[in-house]
Amino acid sequence: MSKYLLVILSLLLVACDATKKVPDGSYLLNKVEIESDVNGIGGSALRPYLRQRPNSSMPVMGRFKLHMYNFPDNDSTWINRQLLRYGEPPVLFNEQLAVISAEQIRLHLNNKGYLNAEVDTSVVKGEKRADVTYRITGHEPYRIRSYRDTIRSADTTIYNILQSIRRPEIIKPGDHFDLAVLEEGRENMTTIVRNRGYYDFVKDHLYFLADTTVGDHQVDVTLALNNPTDTTLHTQYRIGEVTVINGVSDELLRDSTRFHQLDTTFYRGLQIISEKEPFLLPRAVYYNTFIRPGRLYSDRIVERTYSSLNGMGPVNQTAINLQRTQRNDSSMIDSRITLYPGNLHYMQFGVDGTNSAGDLGVASNVTYEHRNFLRGGETFRVRLNAAYEFIRPTDSLDLLDNSYYEYGAEVFLSIPQLLLPWMLKRLQDQPSASTEYAIGANFQKRPEYFRQFFNLSTRFQWSSMEWRLLHVLEPMGVTYVRMPWSSQRFKELYLSEEANPILRYSYDEQLIVRTAYNLTYTNYNRIGRRAMPAIPFRLRTGVEVAGWLPRIATGLGGGEQNNSGFFEFFKIPYAEYVKGDFDFSPLYRIDDQRTLAAHVAVGVAYPYGNSTILPFEKRYFGGGANSVRGWSTRTLGPGSYSNDSIASDFGRKVGDVKLDFSVEYRRKLTRLIELAGFVDAGNIWTIRNYSEQPGGLFEWNDFYKELAVAYGVGVRFDLNFLLIRVDGGMKAHNPALPKGSRWTIFKPNFGRDFAFHFAIGYPF
Repeated sequence: MSKYLLVILSLLLVACDATKKVPDGSYLLNKVEIESDVNGIGGSALRPYLRQRPNSSMPVMGRFKLHMYNFPDNDSTWINRQLLRYGEPPVLFNEQLAVISAEQIRLHLNNKGYLNAEVDTSVVKGEKRADVTYRITGHEPYRIRSYRDTIRSADTTIYNILQSIRRPEIIKPGDHFDLAVLEEGRENMTTIVRNRGYYDFVKDHLYFLADTTVGDHQVDVTLALNNPTDTTLHTQYRIGEVTVINGVSDELLRDSTRFHQLDTTFYRGLQIISEKEPFLLPRAVYYNTFIRPGRLYSDRIVERTYSSLNGMGPVNQTAINLQRTQRNDSSMIDSRITLYPGNLHYMQFGVDGTNSAGDLGVASNVTYEHRNFLRGGETFRVRLNAAYEFIRPTDSLDLLDNSYYEYGAEVFLSIPQLLLPWMLKRLQDQPSASTEYAIGANFQKRPEYFRQFFNLSTRFQWSSMEWRLLHVLEPMGVTYVRMPWSSQRFKELYLSEEANPILRYSYDEQLIVRTAYNLTYTNYNRIGRRAMPAIPFRLRTGVEVAGWLPRIATGLGGGEQNNSGFFEFFKIPYAEYVKGDFDFSPLYRIDDQRTLAAHVAVGVAYPYGNSTILPFEKRYFGGGANSVRGWSTRTLGPGSYSNDSIASDFGRKVGDVKLDFSVEYRRKLTRLIELAGFVDAGNIWTIRNYSEQPGGLFEWNDFYKELAVAYGVGVRFDLNFLLIRVDGGMKAHNPALPKGSRWTIFKPNFGRDFAFHFAIGYPF
């Protein structure tokens, strides 16, 4: 241990000797600065064009890797070899690379419309160190004076396609003469044309002519189209023959003596070649293949076919080969689609040790999945779970059997197409579509009670707008909760109106019949090949309504009121509420290493009719790894509510309104490690004034005073397939404290104000 400590101390001692291994006559590239007078194009935007950068630096530790490399004088020991291996040799100033960097910066500014930009390079040398400064003078930029195109004279069909779809125009008078904007416009127009049948159209067929001699810092831009020849126009293609190799091995296809083992089926224009026992049914192949005979060719239908087929559980890989038809009709594209089967059976076992407030236990589960259950790409899954916990005896509950166990099962079926009524037939061709059914039951046996949960749901999911919009429709979901037995002591402590009406309601027998619809929109194509926008964002919104079907039934005489005045459906009280959620998460990339992320979430739920309180699992909670991170999960709110006299107050830490705001700055240190600094704000409130939650009511003139604020830092470990996140948050404004002492940022108390979070994935 002392040996490694000596190494660390030695590294600190040589930290000031960064030039130890810089040869005589050479200079360590110590610092590079970019000073720009160009509005909107600062040093961070120009840094990627530098051809030489100083040694990497880490916060607090400085140029740690350089010092690691400088420490050993030779590689005679294992430690020395490791320091040389993981260290970083000094970056020596190269005058030629400085000249190239200045030229690259100047060319980039030219492309942004600053055709007269100047880059002055100054180098200050001393003590084997070189400081380089690039001073940029942009001068007046060139702007667009006029923009026109000559496509109409070259090809009226392509002209009409672009005119009908291209909105807004690429550029307009007064814009900067920016070549990146023109290039992006050319790529977008190429995508549009290729999606209208032009299989062999490439962006080089479109070009711009720029005249910079027309005025003072003005440019006339003309868009033109190249035709294959002076007399031949571009060809618009349609899909010809489509052949699908349905899970047949290459070996069998090549063996002509075994053709009798194959079966060719024609299904709605598709020629499907399978073995006698087909891998996928023709119907499943058809509904997930969007390259169909007679359709106009487009890159979009090729991408949709890849996505839908590869998204099917039994398909390991899809290969699509397109070629012009060899028949007389030269305007047709033939397609050969090959499906390669994957593993159809999947089994998973899991065993976990548990520790709940000092009570030790064990939990296990087993899952079996068949990914081609009915040979239509259906996923059939059965999951069994069980848990056992040894509960320590307490004086508060007179328990004879000090144990807890839980067991349950769920059956799930996913069909890779929409099974909707004929009136929604147009949705059948939507990509990434599926219909899902699930049914499950779970039983909890504790010394103080026995609870039962039954779930039944169906869900439709599909994408539109080139995968930017994801729809999830749950027409019917049913949850039935009952507690057939509880101890007398438990009833007195938790199920009485005086103890906790909110918690008592969560244990009541009830039926939840809900309908939900959720939308997720991203402003970029998650599957296509278009470039990422400058500020990508994700927008989620949804609405959930419960109780409408039982209400109709009871309104028609299908139910009656119980002694408490609540209506019952099949002699079970049912919940009625409406719930809406909104979630917005934009992301701004400052450069390759730095990112600024933000998040806004709003949720409102309102119980009505047969419900005075929302079902417990439908209420919002505050705090946690994805909320206001100065609070642990389920410890924030509602409003200014505080009750320190109750050790476990989770039953009251719930609400009907939720607000969350977050800003997070992320900085990549290495490919593996990323640091983050964040500020979070938010809270939950009740929509009604419940006496057991004083201070929790949402009021327009006071809610902003009850926003909890937290700040903190975090570390992320990016393993490519998994991102592990560790965050530490401190309370800055605590609405649960008395007025006048809520701003804890000025008088922090680490034991009271700090919260630690370990999570998987980004918070938003």
